[in-house]
Amino acid sequence: MSEWDPFPGVVGRYRSESTPWWPDPVHPPDGAPNVLVVLLDDVGFAQLGCFGSDIDTPNIDRVAADGLRFTNFHTTALCSPTRACVLTGRNHHTVGMGRITDLATGFPGYHCRIDKEHGFLSEMLVPHGYAAYAVGKWHLTPDEERHLGASRARWPLGRGFERFYGYHGGETHQFAPSLVHDNHRVLAPRSFDDGYHLSADLGDRAIEFIADLKVADPAKPFFTYIATGACHSPHHAPPEWLERFRGRFDQGWDAWREATFARQQEMGLLPDTAELSPRPDWVPAWDSLPPEEQRLYTRFQECFAAYLSYTDHQIGRVLGFLEELGELDNTLVFVLSDNGASSEGGVTGSINDARPWNMVDRPVEEAIARIDELGGPLLHNNYPWGWTVAGNTPFRRWKREVHEGGVADPLVMSWPARIAARGEVRRQYVHAIDLVPTILELIGVDPPAEIDGVTQSALDGVSFAHCLDRADAETHHETQYYEMLGCRAIYHRGWKAVIYHTIFDPSVNFDDDEWELYHVDVDVSECHDVAAEHPELLRELVERWWIEAARHRVLPLDNAPFDRVFGVDLAGHAARERYVYYPMGGPVTEEAAVNVRNRPHTITAVVELPNADVEGMLLAEGSVLGGFAFFVRDRRLHYVHNYAGLHEYRVTSESELTPGAHTLAFRFDKTGEHRGIGTLVIDGRDDGSVEIRHFTPTRFSITDEGLCCGYDMGMPVTTEYRPPFRFTGHLERVVVDVSGEPYVDVRAEAEQSLTIQ
Repeated sequence: MSEWDPFPGVVGRYRSESTPWWPDPVHPPDGAPNVLVVLLDDVGFAQLGCFGSDIDTPNIDRVAADGLRFTNFHTTALCSPTRACVLTGRNHHTVGMGRITDLATGFPGYHCRIDKEHGFLSEMLVPHGYAAYAVGKWHLTPDEERHLGASRARWPLGRGFERFYGYHGGETHQFAPSLVHDNHRVLAPRSFDDGYHLSADLGDRAIEFIADLKVADPAKPFFTYIATGACHSPHHAPPEWLERFRGRFDQGWDAWREATFARQQEMGLLPDTAELSPRPDWVPAWDSLPPEEQRLYTRFQECFAAYLSYTDHQIGRVLGFLEELGELDNTLVFVLSDNGASSEGGVTGSINDARPWNMVDRPVEEAIARIDELGGPLLHNNYPWGWTVAGNTPFRRWKREVHEGGVADPLVMSWPARIAARGEVRRQYVHAIDLVPTILELIGVDPPAEIDGVTQSALDGVSFAHCLDRADAETHHETQYYEMLGCRAIYHRGWKAVIYHTIFDPSVNFDDDEWELYHVDVDVSECHDVAAEHPELLRELVERWWIEAARHRVLPLDNAPFDRVFGVDLAGHAARERYVYYPMGGPVTEEAAVNVRNRPHTITAVVELPNADVEGMLLAEGSVLGGFAFFVRDRRLHYVHNYAGLHEYRVTSESELTPGAHTLAFRFDKTGEHRGIGTLVIDGRDDGSVEIRHFTPTRFSITDEGLCCGYDMGMPVTTEYRPPFRFTGHLERVVVDVSGEPYVDVRAEAEQSLTIQ
């Protein structure tokens, strides 16, 4: 029933005998602040200046100087789960986001479909008179719902946000991103040749959204959620920012860790009892490395630092705009990271993170040879493990694992109009689920009992508003479970029981894992396992973990979490043998597109060439990291298969194309596993062929370019053209016919992909 039914006014036969009525306008609580949440990606505890780093982050440091640093803040150890916690105030398994959306399974804690009973902060604030905007990375929509034919119910605008500009997946190319504007896909406003970078674009959009609001309704507060691409790989930065960091990390990761820990101690970020955890034995000592590798690994870190610092600059532009508007003092600002520093670059770093998915090695020699391309648009670089460990100083381990290196992250906040403290440190235990209840309390809004008629689940988080003005306030968050990819932990009143569970070998039984025990109030970096000294306490904590796991939908524990990536347990799209694509359509996500890998297939374009100089893309999927492109250029038909950035198999038609109607085709005849003959066919006649010795087996793209018809979005598959390279003739349609079963070799591919760990 709406507020107009029953109508509170009077409806008579004529206007003169009727009484109109209007509902009271919605007003936020008196003095309600704006809310700005900036969620960084893969930024470790020690990588911000205000947390001891020597990387330049002056604008985030300014937030800390104007407010507080929480140095006992925790997340889930992975991207989508932490985002779910930040936006709902519930634990990640509770809302079904036990892992990233790419790894969903058909169990309550892992389906990656956040139901309406778990309202988002945007859905809580808009009914109280707030505007709600989301900018940047989303990664909360199930993979099979990201294509343009899908429901938008779990897109940002379906979850309470009123405007959105960003991207859906876990990562995207920073110079040529796969962008979504509200509910549709769009091209980036400029190309990388014109100096485009996503971080600046996101800053522009955040400013635009806020400006549009304040021009029209200056008194209305906003909730703006900015989720940066930084610092998830690829570590891309503008050339002039890369130059700023040349030589800054020549001392190597061991010396950098020690210097950073010393700064953390001087800044009072950690208890006096804190120790620097030992460098793990699987990370080589810096001094043991040959000079050419030291030079390479230094360059990797320079790219990361430039990327972070450049993004900090864009955050500063948003803060500066708020200051110009006179809104900054009454803006509640949070800056945090979603998990610890990332280890996906492997022991030697990576220049193409798509290769592990396709069982391809990443030779360090190639990276050395291409060192001057690092940070630029042709590579997808990610630093090596040594810098990961350094980025999590002083903690052990990293992202995806629940030792402190994976879950202890930076959090800074400010609200100059309300928080008297300036530049102070807080050591109360805080978790990502605590942000929503804290924000609601500070605004003066209760958690809603219903949203759109749906009864709401209880918040799992607790407010930490009580400690904003009191450094000695008690911790209200006493117990917190953890589980990520089989790694488990539980925190309770200053103690932590934790397990590292290997995700490399599904034969490892969960019951064979050994629990460790740490008094983390004192031993913050988990240097001293005291399980043998406190067996009864350990038993109590382990039992508490099982109780929390059952309560929050953590079970069943899964020894094969990566099966989902490779097509097992995939919900959504029915397979077919014929796919038709049209040039007026947007990109098709790889999950919804035709799967041509390791299968005989034919791509047929029906075209009309008005003249001999027609050119452009017929069908493309992937990018410079790997994929295929079928196009017309220089009066000939072309096909290029880019195998993981290692080799391009190309064929050009022997005949020139003539004006008129044609069917232009590419046929792949399989001759072995992941190999075959590629043949161009013009009007039914074979017209050139190439042996493709390595056809991409698993995934063309990890940055969500998708399959494009009549143009190419994002980075090109080959440097022979520049996107969007729209077809200049008339392209009626492209038909892809496939035969045989889609290729899936789950175990072999999963094992290979996990070598990056």
